[in-house]
Amino acid sequence: MNFVNPEYWNFYWLIPGLAMFSWWTFRQKRRALLCFAEEHLIQNLISGTSRARQIFKVVTFLLGVSFLLLALVRPQWGARYETIKRRGVDLVIVLDTSLSMDTQDVPPNRLEKAKHEIRALIDRLQGDRVGLVVFAGMSQVNCPLTIDQNAVRLFLDIIDTTVIPLPGTNIGEALRTATRAFNPGERRYKVLILVTDGESLEGDPLRAAQEAAKAGVVIYALGVGTTAGQPIPLHDDKGNVVGYKKSEDGSVVVSRLDENSLANLASITGGQYFHATPGEEEVERIATLVSQMDRKEFQSRQYLTLVDRFQIPLGMALFLVVLEMVVTDEKWKGKGIGG
Repeated sequence: MNFVNPEYWNFYWLIPGLAMFSWWTFRQKRRALLCFAEEHLIQNLISGTSRARQIFKVVTFLLGVSFLLLALVRPQWGARYETIKRRGVDLVIVLDTSLSMDTQDVPPNRLEKAKHEIRALIDRLQGDRVGLVVFAGMSQVNCPLTIDQNAVRLFLDIIDTTVIPLPGTNIGEALRTATRAFNPGERRYKVLILVTDGESLEGDPLRAAQEAAKAGVVIYALGVGTTAGQPIPLHDDKGNVVGYKKSEDGSVVVSRLDENSLANLASITGGQYFHATPGEEEVERIATLVSQMDRKEFQSRQYLTLVDRFQIPLGMALFLVVLEMVVTDEKWKGKGIGG
């Protein structure tokens, strides 16, 4: 047996308290009668009242309170198979973790801003399966498609620009990795959210987008950063900035958001491009577009689900309270019943 709300056991001290209060009330009534009449006259005054029925009403009320508290404790026993069905789409988030995402042209930096936008998007999803792909010079599935969105958040929290050991920015390979993460037998229900600054230094992202479109994938691109850009900071083991990335000729590299490339990628698949803003209105727009897509049914079977049994003590409590209300403390007019 399991109790969902064990803290309500603490309220059972009310039972002896109520019992003592009832006893005190009886005594006060008796004292009040003694003030009104002498002892030998009291029996005549209360001859129509049954003491046994008074005690019965008190016991019934106390039992009703006890069962009500038991219902609040919410007992569970027994187990059953339970199938949870959800409707949604498959949505793979592709997150850029290359060194340029450490650029601080959006506070605190591009990567943290991107992660914040992704969390906000996940919060708005309704029953969709979500997966996570990270990339730099190569890509990998960080979290496969799952209806457990809390698991995606946990994977997202530990991501930084060191999660992919190979430097670079290969958006083309990332798109192919994400496309393979979907069910290849379906032509619908597939959404890819590309979150990046758009600086693709390797691969062929446009061709990868065309391949994704043929597989039925719709790409929504979310650009993080500014078109003016800033230098890419380099950090030591303690996270302190120790310099800025330089090119082969020794000049400081300035990383800029490439909105045109991202818009072209999205349009190839029938998707759209959005720019990450401080107000994050784009998150709501993306969530709305996803919610308007055709949705399929997912199934997740859970075993040994405990069965709620609070209805039993609740029903007993209601019965006893009603019984206490309808029973009077008058003696039965019949013989010998009720005292």
